[in-house]
Amino acid sequence: MLDVSTTGLSTIEATLNYLAPGADKPFAYAYDPPPGLPAHTEHYEAHRVTVRNGRPLTRRFSLDREGFELRRHDTEVADFHDEGDVLQLYYPEMEDLLRAATRAEKIVIFDHTLRNTAKGKRGERIREAGASVHNDYTVASAAKRVRDLLDPAEAETRLQRRYVEVNVWRPIAEPVQSWPLALCDAQSLDWSDLVVSERRYPDRVGETYRVRFNPKHSWYYFPHMRRDEVLLIKCFDSETDGRARLSVHSAFEDPTAPAGAPPRQSIEIRLRLLLISDLQRGVHQCCRHPIGSIARGTRSTGSPSVRRCGRLWRQRCSTSAVS
Repeated sequence: MLDVSTTGLSTIEATLNYLAPGADKPFAYAYDPPPGLPAHTEHYEAHRVTVRNGRPLTRRFSLDREGFELRRHDTEVADFHDEGDVLQLYYPEMEDLLRAATRAEKIVIFDHTLRNTAKGKRGERIREAGASVHNDYTVASAAKRVRDLLDPAEAETRLQRRYVEVNVWRPIAEPVQSWPLALCDAQSLDWSDLVVSERRYPDRVGETYRVRFNPKHSWYYFPHMRRDEVLLIKCFDSETDGRARLSVHSAFEDPTAPAGAPPRQSIEIRLRLLLISDLQRGVHQCCRHPIGSIARGTRSTGSPSVRRCGRLWRQRCSTSAVS
């Protein structure tokens, strides 16, 4: 159990930046654009939303239902600005964490990003918080990442099975008082809300999802996250059996932050490939029904026993199946 007080406001009203109506496929350059082209065509509009304190509900959240989890996790890394310690200590820690959480057959850690809301404080590897609603992958870019990281024969074999991509986010300094993360419950997200946006680099073109406003979106945050806590955020899941496939998210300006709150410092590590073994596609652990049948059971199909398990799916079954 997380040793963190759940006292405080149960909800706050905050501003999130959604993609404004416009181009069907916006783009943004990660370098100086060619002459005559704009740096980006993404334009955002601010929307006031209710963001719920997720701490009292910590045990409920799961990667397969809401698309995110808060976990307690100690680290041996003393200084996250020490690249050697991050590579030699933190990468193995994160691989162990995700293997225990998902029973993954194979994990490939791609990179990590340090963020500091005090702009440009320590050079190029320190980035500002991502203050617009987004998801790191699209259906196309998730599959492309598999092909980028594995040899062609293995990639094509793996793409025939379930693969999941997860980011792990951790504060690295004081408890977070400014610019925390807001996470959208995947159950409140519709695919029509997502817009493919190109990220143009000198040597490649990537894709992310930007998000249009939808009043049905249900938002959560975890106030005052500490260095010994991590957020697991599902950025893509190839499985289509009814579980969460992704959770959009955004940093936001916390209206309850005290004046002079320290800048938020954090690290996110990208498990850009998280390949689940075929055993995960078998029977559900708590009832021995096929996992796909349980997901369908939430829609009142299948046998009575499957429907009973389907009613539990949103309460606890998806958690026991994967995490």
